[in-house]
Amino acid sequence: MKKKVYVGMSGGVDSSVAAYLLLKQGYEVIGVYMKNWSGEGYGLEDNCPWEEDIQFVTAVCEKLQIKLKIYNFEREYREAVIEDFFEQYRLGNTPNPDILCNKYIKFEAFLNKALDDGADMIATGHYSKTDLGRLFKAVDTTKDQTYFLSALNSIQLSSTIFPLGDLTKKEVRQIAHENDLASADRPDSQGICFIGEVDIKQFLSMNLTVKQGDIVDIDTGHVVGEHDGVWFYTLGQRRGIGIGGTSQPYFVVGKDVKTNTLYVGMGRDHPTLWQKQIIVEEVHTISTSTDLTKIQDLEAMIRYRGKLSRTEISPLAENNGRYLLTFSDAQWAPAPGQSVVFYCSNECLGLAKIV
Repeated sequence: MKKKVYVGMSGGVDSSVAAYLLLKQGYEVIGVYMKNWSGEGYGLEDNCPWEEDIQFVTAVCEKLQIKLKIYNFEREYREAVIEDFFEQYRLGNTPNPDILCNKYIKFEAFLNKALDDGADMIATGHYSKTDLGRLFKAVDTTKDQTYFLSALNSIQLSSTIFPLGDLTKKEVRQIAHENDLASADRPDSQGICFIGEVDIKQFLSMNLTVKQGDIVDIDTGHVVGEHDGVWFYTLGQRRGIGIGGTSQPYFVVGKDVKTNTLYVGMGRDHPTLWQKQIIVEEVHTISTSTDLTKIQDLEAMIRYRGKLSRTEISPLAENNGRYLLTFSDAQWAPAPGQSVVFYCSNECLGLAKIV
């Protein structure tokens, strides 16, 4: 009997080709569109592309002659991703909603519902590879998405197929064209997972208060401008500060949420933006048997498509669940709330949150 695979389909070319490849490999394929966000309640109904997305999903499923199911996870997405998004910014952190979306929506809510619905496995169009519950980088390193999958666990990965792991984006487009899939030329989605391209400050303003405060030059201590609330800014940010006429552009180098003070420094190479040591918490490993402190060739990156750097991790003396990361290369603008993702060679081992 054919194994039944439920494929999460977004209307994009990647998930469309994933479904096609699984059919070619002999699986019984069911397409699933996850309706996670409509923009209702946030005034973003016109911005959300879900109605257009589902038209593409429908067209591809009809072309492939596979069934289409629609799962609604709007409540779960709002509670697990959006509410955390606002709360982290309120605390002065810089969260990564795409990692949370994968952890709680695509590989928890979708996986569990699909299995209850009769699926043997699920699949997505992520560029990554999995084997026996382990996660590995995709062949196309420019598209590799293991960074966003680093919060998963081996149980979730054991029930997941990533059909695109050995393909480049160019090859995926070519397969879509050769098989006349409606999404062949559709551009890649941008912005926040499922929400799309929005002005982050405008989006945050729907939930966070505009509160003016001082912008202070960290070197001189002088007030050089005014801002609308430190929660609207992130470390390393240059645009949107609103200060001109200086020899070098100002970058955000620090925030004080309690006093609502934003600290800036001149130039991208301001010394406060570069750190060789950072503190992390909420350390998660994909396999429960992995001990990051014993990995000799441990590497990490602090942002998607960042540069991997040799890393040592050691628990802080306070033993409060926090760890000290020491990098071989100084890291630029590590922002509290961002995810540090760990690797050993091509294997993704897990992640931690910058404090």
